[in-house]
Amino acid sequence: MWEKPDELKTPSELLLSQCLWKEYKSENGKVYYHNVATKESRWIIPPELEELKNKIIAEEAAAAAAAAVASATNTGGMALHHLPSNLGVMPQTNSESMGKSAIEQAMAATLAAINIPTPPAKNDDDSNSKDSAGGSRNSTPEPKLPFKDKKEAIEAFKDLLRERDVPSNATWEQAVKIIQTDPRYPSMKKLNERKQAFNAYKTQKLKDERDQERLRLKKAKEDLEKFLLENERMTSTTKYYKCEEMYGTLEIWRAVGDQDRRDIYEDVIFNLAKREKEEAKQLKKRNTKRLAQVLDIMTEVTYKTTWQEAQALLLQQPAFAEDADLLQMDKEDALLVFESHIRQLERDEDEEKDREKKRRKRQERKNRDGFISLLDELHEQGKLTSMSLWVELYPMLSADLRFSAMLGQSGSTPLDLFKFYVEDLKSRFNDERKIIREILKEKNFEVQVNTTFEEFATVVCEDRKSATLDAGNVKLTFNLLLEKAEAREKERVKEETRKFKKLEGGFKNLLKTLDVNHLVSWDEIRKKIDEEPDFKAITLESERVRIFKEYQHEIEESCSHHHIRSKKKKSKKPKRRSRSKSHSDSDESKKEAKKKNHRSRSPSIATKSDSSESELRKVKKKKSKKKRARSPSQMSSDESCDRRRRGSISENVHQELSEDELEKQRAKLLRELQMQQEDN
Repeated sequence: MWEKPDELKTPSELLLSQCLWKEYKSENGKVYYHNVATKESRWIIPPELEELKNKIIAEEAAAAAAAAVASATNTGGMALHHLPSNLGVMPQTNSESMGKSAIEQAMAATLAAINIPTPPAKNDDDSNSKDSAGGSRNSTPEPKLPFKDKKEAIEAFKDLLRERDVPSNATWEQAVKIIQTDPRYPSMKKLNERKQAFNAYKTQKLKDERDQERLRLKKAKEDLEKFLLENERMTSTTKYYKCEEMYGTLEIWRAVGDQDRRDIYEDVIFNLAKREKEEAKQLKKRNTKRLAQVLDIMTEVTYKTTWQEAQALLLQQPAFAEDADLLQMDKEDALLVFESHIRQLERDEDEEKDREKKRRKRQERKNRDGFISLLDELHEQGKLTSMSLWVELYPMLSADLRFSAMLGQSGSTPLDLFKFYVEDLKSRFNDERKIIREILKEKNFEVQVNTTFEEFATVVCEDRKSATLDAGNVKLTFNLLLEKAEAREKERVKEETRKFKKLEGGFKNLLKTLDVNHLVSWDEIRKKIDEEPDFKAITLESERVRIFKEYQHEIEESCSHHHIRSKKKKSKKPKRRSRSKSHSDSDESKKEAKKKNHRSRSPSIATKSDSSESELRKVKKKKSKKKRARSPSQMSSDESCDRRRRGSISENVHQELSEDELEKQRAKLLRELQMQQEDN
């Protein structure tokens, strides 16, 4: 859209372009006004734009009046070319009156145009006649006006027209008929001056009438708009024809034209819709706040309450039942408020549960700390050590309130804390054992087999470093050191036994070189070997006698075995039952011989043989149990093995064996039995 540049615009157009309100026309040709800054539109002309247009109209009217005065002066019979040059003051007057209103500017222009000074003399003929008369002053002087100047006279004439209420559309002749009888009419002698004042009056009168009409119309519009806005029957949905039916007979409605009424109606409908929307918004806000307050004071509503239950409870509340706005509140809005209230209650419940959980955890932690302090007290008293058992300290612990406070709570139980405490004490064992060893090293004390715990504890407790030691760890360290001492003692006894066995073997080998039987006495043999090294190696005489008697028993036993073998060789091969019976008899004889030998041996050797016999018995028992659990095929295979073994034994019986070979044979049989047991 093309817009005229500022250089080509008239002063009035420039004033209009500076105003924020612009005038437009709608599609149906209706004029409306739009503010380019606030983006507001309205059908009624804004006061700012109206004032600006009135100013422009006044300026244009003043310019037209000035042009009319100029034309009247030129045609009224006045020779304006005889006017002096001081008429040039008009531009100055106009420049000085720029700050006044448009009407004042027009009046000033009119007055400036008619401000003609009185001529200083009459025409040349009169002056010549006076001169010829000898300068006499007998001529009649001009009468003085009752006003100070012409301006005041014009104002008085205009007041006359105003008092007689001369209409703005009256002609000069009509005005003269109205005012010619007034004494003030002849105050202005010249006709052109009267007409100039009359024209200025008409211009001002017309302007005033227009202003009055405009103000009247504006007031009528404002009154109608106010009436419609304040009328209770008007809503944002009321149609225009309905308004005509309701208010068509009222003067306030007829005082405004139809087009203006429609414009006002649309503005009113728009404002009513806006007001109703704002009122609904405020009412919704008020009802929401009020319902939330009612729900807050209702203790019966919890986070588990349903909407149906809440509605029944709300109807029992006077604050809700007696409030018409709340009763008419939209159900959806009320449900949203209730949901928000329930969410808040749920958050409060969760926070309360969290607080309760934290409080319970704090209390449980305090209870655990109290029970641990009880364990510390027992440890300081020496009643709780790393070797303590729960069953031993339970009576003492259960009698304390700190133990009772632990019952029923989650987390670690009193037994768990007791075990953790004991394990912690045991975890200090290695460090405390090093401290105990340092103390024993400094005291030059060594634990022996016969060392008592009291002696050990006395030596340890004398040192300052033992103040932090646990009594249980001290006892464990003592047991460990005592076990090491016993292990060293056993190793020493074992070594001595081994050495003595070696000496005993050498002594028996010495006896083998002699013809020794069970009938020979010790004294006879002693005389023969008392100078031998193997004899002197055994220092105790009692041991020499014991070894000699054992040797005699072995000789006697070997002889008895020899006789039994010879008998078996001569007799026929018995049945299986007799064979098993003879075998069991031989086993029993062997056992009796072994028992006799064990009685004559030393205690250490006897214990060793007893242990070996007990092991053999255990092996045989296991073997018999496994035989009972075997299948027939396994039993037959075992019997075949036994037969083969017995056949080999019966074959060896027929041979003449020495005593050493018999011992080797017995050891071989024992190894075979053990290997068979391991295979099974």
